[in-house]
Amino acid sequence: MKKRAVAVIIAGFLTVFIAFSIRYAYGMLLPKMLVSLAISKTQAGLIFSSYFVAYTLCAPLLGSLADRYDVRVILTLFVALLGTGAFLMSYATSVLNASLFFLVAGIGHSACWAPVAAVIQRWVSDKRRGIALAFADVGSATGIIVWSAVLPIMVASRSWRTGWVSLGVVALVVAVLNYWLVRSRPPEEQGPQPKVESIYSKEPIGVTYRRLFKDINFWLLGLSYLLVAFTILVPYTFISSYAVEGLAMPYETATKLIAVIGISGIAGKLFLSSLSDTLGRVRIMMLCSACLAVGSLGIAYSSGFFLLILFLVIVGLGYGALWPVYAAAARDFFSEKSAGSVIGLWTVYLGVGSITSPILAGWTIDKTGHYTSAFLLAMAGAILSILLLLPIAKTKAGTQG
Repeated sequence: MKKRAVAVIIAGFLTVFIAFSIRYAYGMLLPKMLVSLAISKTQAGLIFSSYFVAYTLCAPLLGSLADRYDVRVILTLFVALLGTGAFLMSYATSVLNASLFFLVAGIGHSACWAPVAAVIQRWVSDKRRGIALAFADVGSATGIIVWSAVLPIMVASRSWRTGWVSLGVVALVVAVLNYWLVRSRPPEEQGPQPKVESIYSKEPIGVTYRRLFKDINFWLLGLSYLLVAFTILVPYTFISSYAVEGLAMPYETATKLIAVIGISGIAGKLFLSSLSDTLGRVRIMMLCSACLAVGSLGIAYSSGFFLLILFLVIVGLGYGALWPVYAAAARDFFSEKSAGSVIGLWTVYLGVGSITSPILAGWTIDKTGHYTSAFLLAMAGAILSILLLLPIAKTKAGTQG
């Protein structure tokens, strides 16, 4: 593999590392923020959802821009914006300004997956797409593991605000590294003396969107993406608070539960994503959703520490492979030139699931006084995702990697 291809994959890993670290650090810091800001679970869900509102609105545009413009510049500017939003979270004093600050971070994160997936796929062969994307996506699980260890120490010695400052600084460092490491396309795709505009898709964005919207596979895959996003946000938002309030665990132990998802997620990313290259993307998607359903059901009724760990491991295995497998499927079912647009549009579905999940789950917790109903909602989302994938699994395309 070329040195520049390796550099691009490393940049993808770092970008995903800090983007998902900031996203899921919210759940780790939430138990302390609930007390400090004196907010309800529903309000906590609203703050988290503001992140996904911005992410959802901006991701389709960023996915399309990645097909047409310099990904190097996009990843530099938007990761810097992500870090700025995280840094501002350290100054949050109310639901309103916390929501605005996290919205800024969400705008930055909108460029941290679709453009990453698109540029990596340009630099690797078709036979290595699944594993290359899986390696980059390991950054998300690695971020969870690292920050679940670091943040409790920061909170104990300083405060939850220090955690947000540290996340913001790291994001700014990654932005600088992206400018140094990333190149948009391999030289052989550009020709001897390319014009910048000639090496990108010339199809108007509107034409691309209309073509995709007529494809039933685009809708089925997109809606299943929405439902798994809904499912996974429930444990990522509330597992630490559930452990503290429902199971009377110490805060330091509760935050490390998210790391369990991250550690098992790495195994899911590397093992299941590589299997998708041979067994087919849709089959692996369905297996991932089944893991999420079983894990969510188990968490809902777990009363002991070790059972809880077991079901979190199952959730992590399913969660781990989801994003690289869906990203790789964009080129299986659609053209290479529109891969960024497809992933960007699917991110709208992911965003809708991610926006509604924390609010609805938080509301059910406030109304019922316990967390069981929230995790049962997560299970239902995963089951519905499998049902949507069944028609595609029966087609020839659905059985190929």
